Amino acid sequence: MRHWLMVLLLACLAVGASPASAITTDAQAACAKLPTATLDLPAEMPAHILSSELIAPSGSTTELCRVRGYVSPNTHFQITLPASSWNGKFFYAGCTGSCGMAGESLWARECDYPTARGYACILSDMGHRSGAGDGLWAWRNLEAKLDFAYRATHRTALAGKAIVSAFYAQPAKRSYFMGCSTGGRQGLVSAQRFPEDFDGIIAGAPVISEAGTSMSFVWTLNSLARADGSPIFDDRSLATLHRGAVAALDAADGRKDGVIGNPLAAFDPATLGCKSKAGDCLTAEQVEAARKVYAGPVNAKGQPVYFGGGFLPGSEMGWRAFLSIGGPASATRSGTDTTRYIQSDFGPGWEAKAFDFDRDPDRLREYEVLYSASNPDLRAYRGRGGKLLIYHGWADARVAPLNSVDYYRAVTRTMGGPASTEAFARLVMVPGMEHCWGGDGRFAIDYIAAMEDWVERDVAPATLRAAHRSPATTSDGATFIQSFPAPAGSESAVEMLPTYKVQ
Repeated sequence: MRHWLMVLLLACLAVGASPASAITTDAQAACAKLPTATLDLPAEMPAHILSSELIAPSGSTTELCRVRGYVSPNTHFQITLPASSWNGKFFYAGCTGSCGMAGESLWARECDYPTARGYACILSDMGHRSGAGDGLWAWRNLEAKLDFAYRATHRTALAGKAIVSAFYAQPAKRSYFMGCSTGGRQGLVSAQRFPEDFDGIIAGAPVISEAGTSMSFVWTLNSLARADGSPIFDDRSLATLHRGAVAALDAADGRKDGVIGNPLAAFDPATLGCKSKAGDCLTAEQVEAARKVYAGPVNAKGQPVYFGGGFLPGSEMGWRAFLSIGGPASATRSGTDTTRYIQSDFGPGWEAKAFDFDRDPDRLREYEVLYSASNPDLRAYRGRGGKLLIYHGWADARVAPLNSVDYYRAVTRTMGGPASTEAFARLVMVPGMEHCWGGDGRFAIDYIAAMEDWVERDVAPATLRAAHRSPATTSDGATFIQSFPAPAGSESAVEMLPTYKVQ
């Protein structure tokens, strides 16, 4: 029987067909053998498979071999391998926040859409176990910081490719990455430091500078709170500010659709001050707080402390995450832990109100050499034929959107101008989209299909088809972390978004 299967496998290879159909005649056995398989990996990054199991088809999900393991020194991963419908390609789904949850039910949903398209899909905990907003694991732990910075992504990619080769008896013909926030940083770091890992990289709302993003968090948190910690805004006044910004800037892009298409147009929240309008209005304290958030972090001389700027008009409803309205601010744990443990070793006693914007930026920059995704020299990635698609929401209130604009401009200057850059790297700024997904705008975009067209058919994404998804949840109520396409029947007023043009 074994000899007959080998003959069938060789026959499939001889005619150029995928051997997946031959393998899945005994998918249970093929999956069960993976823990003892010899993986083709460099000596310094051995991987160990802890478990493998065949998962029966369920709904739209095909039969899968689910594998869990870790790669040296401490990066746990989970990879799902379609047993009978593999498209011949490998996909890495990035994480968000401080990661740490590979294999958990919600985290694993990042592989749902790629797997439905036939990909073998992997995700990792980035070298530690934690909740998405917990940073204690990084305190005085350089090894864990190295994994989170760049090593875990690279080693997980190599381990995943080796497992794919072991299961299917052939390597993946293409490899892709998609991630948002921390995942966006993973993607940029891969293009900059490990250009051979992926043929196509989709980097959403990337944390290009961990130090800058930490400073942005601290600045926003302190700007929106009084000295005693009480919030300057409540839900009603935030809504007033947001409505006012939309009313002022909606038409700045040449059409009025309830979405700010050009948030860089001039807007002064003082026009909503209680001395200048009746009804819902802003106090002088609220006007000043809004101005500070829009401007972004500066030192005592008024000089910017990094290149990301502030959060832009249209992002106001996202500021609620920084406010203790009816309970702890949801952004506080994640941002504070990132600053006190991951981006520094300030320690558990540190609080955001203690940050000094004249002295402390340099303290944060000590670890920036590990995390930075700001290198605009992508010659190696371009030279091997790689494609890079960056996306960012104009209404993001977690990672300032001008980070991505500034980086893309730097890439354009470094790589020889707009034409030579657009041949392999493009940026799309999504009007009205909040952090990674959600918001007033049309944020549901099939980035994966666009990247496949670019890499496999040489069709560059001059525009991306976008729709609004309401509600932005899966069928079981779990929120998508990344922006995947809107399900059938939920689209409204589909729009074609152009990629960003550097002037």
